[in-house]
Amino acid sequence: MVTSGGSVVTPDIRLGAKPHQVSPESGALVVQGQNRGAEPRGRSELPGSAHTHPGLSPPTAPTTSGGTMVAKSRKQTGKSPATQADRDRSPLVSPPGKSAGRRPGREGKASSGSHPNGLSGIGHKLGLTPSVRLGITLLLGKFGAYHLSQLFENDRHFSHLSNLEKEMAFRTEMGLYYSYYKTIIEAPSFLDGLHMVMNDRLTEYPLVINTLKRFNLYPEVVLASWYRMYTGVMGYFGIPTKMCWSINRGEGLSSVDSCEGMGDPAYFYVACVFLLNGVMMSLFFIYGAYLSGSRLGGIVTTMCFFFNHGESTRVMWTPPLRESFAYPFLVLQMLLLTYILRTRIPSRTAMVALGISNLCFMLPWQFAQFVLLTQVASLFASYILGYLGAAKMQSILVTHMITLGVCFVLMFGNSMLLTSFYASSLVSIWVHWVVSPPPPQVMQGVAWVVSTVLLKSMLSTVFGASDDAHISGLIKSKFTSYKDFHTLMYTCAAEFDFMELEVKSVTTKISPSERPVILLRQIADNYRAACAAARTDYRGSQFSSLVYHSLQLVAFAVLAILIMRLKLFLTPHMCIMASLICSKQLFGWIGEKFKHQIVVFAVMAVMAVQGVANLQAQWAIIGEFSNLPQEELLDWIQDNTRPNSVFAGAMPTMASVKLSAGRPIVNHPHYEDAGLRSERTKLVYSMYSRMSGETVKKNLMKLGVDFFVLEDSWCTRRTRPGCSMPEIWDIEDPQNVGKAPLCSHMSRNSRPHFTTVFSNDIYKVLKVPKATKDLR
Repeated sequence: MVTSGGSVVTPDIRLGAKPHQVSPESGALVVQGQNRGAEPRGRSELPGSAHTHPGLSPPTAPTTSGGTMVAKSRKQTGKSPATQADRDRSPLVSPPGKSAGRRPGREGKASSGSHPNGLSGIGHKLGLTPSVRLGITLLLGKFGAYHLSQLFENDRHFSHLSNLEKEMAFRTEMGLYYSYYKTIIEAPSFLDGLHMVMNDRLTEYPLVINTLKRFNLYPEVVLASWYRMYTGVMGYFGIPTKMCWSINRGEGLSSVDSCEGMGDPAYFYVACVFLLNGVMMSLFFIYGAYLSGSRLGGIVTTMCFFFNHGESTRVMWTPPLRESFAYPFLVLQMLLLTYILRTRIPSRTAMVALGISNLCFMLPWQFAQFVLLTQVASLFASYILGYLGAAKMQSILVTHMITLGVCFVLMFGNSMLLTSFYASSLVSIWVHWVVSPPPPQVMQGVAWVVSTVLLKSMLSTVFGASDDAHISGLIKSKFTSYKDFHTLMYTCAAEFDFMELEVKSVTTKISPSERPVILLRQIADNYRAACAAARTDYRGSQFSSLVYHSLQLVAFAVLAILIMRLKLFLTPHMCIMASLICSKQLFGWIGEKFKHQIVVFAVMAVMAVQGVANLQAQWAIIGEFSNLPQEELLDWIQDNTRPNSVFAGAMPTMASVKLSAGRPIVNHPHYEDAGLRSERTKLVYSMYSRMSGETVKKNLMKLGVDFFVLEDSWCTRRTRPGCSMPEIWDIEDPQNVGKAPLCSHMSRNSRPHFTTVFSNDIYKVLKVPKATKDLR
């Protein structure tokens, strides 16, 4: 997670917000409008090339003599200096989808729970043959991936960007993650690249750190290995993997080469991300159909997700973020959990599948533990209320504990996992069962909460772990007046603030079908009666899974209200719950099947009114990424500094310096390390305080910094009172309140403490004097 402190640190694109609403000072200079303009960025025409009509897929271009590169050109039309937004070419073409279906096992008696396991069992329940499941996966996967790639292409005009521009488009922590993917694919061998990221000397100079342990980089390791295998095989058979153009950027700028195709590293990276999230669409269909017991429920869930796409995900704007890799596996994990809750005696295969999906969710994302904490809490509440049997609860609990242990090992003993509330909650429940008999229901819940908090505090003290201390501070600031430097770095960003009233109103309109779902508790009595009439124990049937999903929805709602960024979990889960309007058990009182379907289609028609408007608003986002000031900065760094020159500055900019210039940095956007927060980033950001120039110079010299990248906008940017960098520093440095910020002096004249060696409209590079031995 990047501490994108709103007016302080350029925030990530938040859910529901248009990505072009970023100030030019932040570096994300994306010019967007409602039309494509008259003069697009052109691809220069080469002799013998073919033109491509706008909006159509380009014809096959001739292969160069090299066999791996394809050249193609366009009519040179220049680029409008006013809009920079015209496109003359179809969006990114997404790769084909991949099947997630499995062959069904043998049929068994439902009463004994011996029916097929996992997704095969779910498909069997829905009456879906393997070919049908494959078709649904391919169709929804390809459509979902294409939809995401189209939005991404429309926003950035990614197909026309040079390699440097593509890298700059991955801002803040996105650029940091992508840099390790780049390291592995450019290394002499895969193992050499893996050794480099596990013994990294550039990210926190002069320390050598295991970035695979610190930054959850398994997605980059896997994608880099796939890319190396793909290009190696294709190169062996002489099959071209990308097409390249010479791009005329206009405005007196030099032409650049732009490549697209799976042979281009950035193209391969984002295509895999979009493919994974496209396949997730088929999971939503299966999930909604299985939860509601009707295939129509799967259609409702899928439509709800697309109609509320901008409030459900931000993968189309920020592909490299950890949630882009992790969330699809959470959907799979919750689907498997639903299957287990509805199965009288879950098989070992089903529990193993749950554990694997759980592991795939935890490995890519450091904050998966907080989501799983809400899942454990929801399950334990279901158990306390009597809707979940003790044996099944223990089986699920053991699966979570084993998964956590495996993840702890694969993350090289990451202490943040072992000292998390998630780990403490699992141990608390287990000890509670083993040591003493169950107390009354209310006391069980209270005992679990108290023991979890106490155990978490004890483990953090014993292991000396404080990497997640800022999360506790963030939660504390939500309910009290508490604030400090690190807390304000979060709360000053809109995505870490409370959910806005506007967003709440949008969420309440997410689907009219959600309103009947909220009446689930009132319908429960009718459902119990129906189960009793069928001589079925409702605690062991569908009702236990409905109770869990209702409690999980409440947990996600609380998270989203406290931290708006976590709408990522609330909105899709509401879409899944909306499928319940198709449930015969819950809404059979509407009438016969035909009448029920008429009501569902009527609700979908009402949903489509706002849903189509939401989609049109997303499709209307047209832009082109351009950041000439940062391009000048990176070119200057590469041409005028030594490869071992050490840089410091704003966290988003440092990610770009490491990625594109390959220079050592002392701070970066990944904020989940106590040492980085207090001993590095805070010292670096003293440049934006009211301290004396001599004090700040000594801070930078102690860190071994050679150059500081100063951005004037960080002195003046202020989204709301108390959220400019000097004001944040006033909380930590009250003795200097009232003085002019040091950065304002440095922007005018950096002497006598520093020397200005480069400057443009946005950036100024200050040379830091060499440290003496006593300062080192």
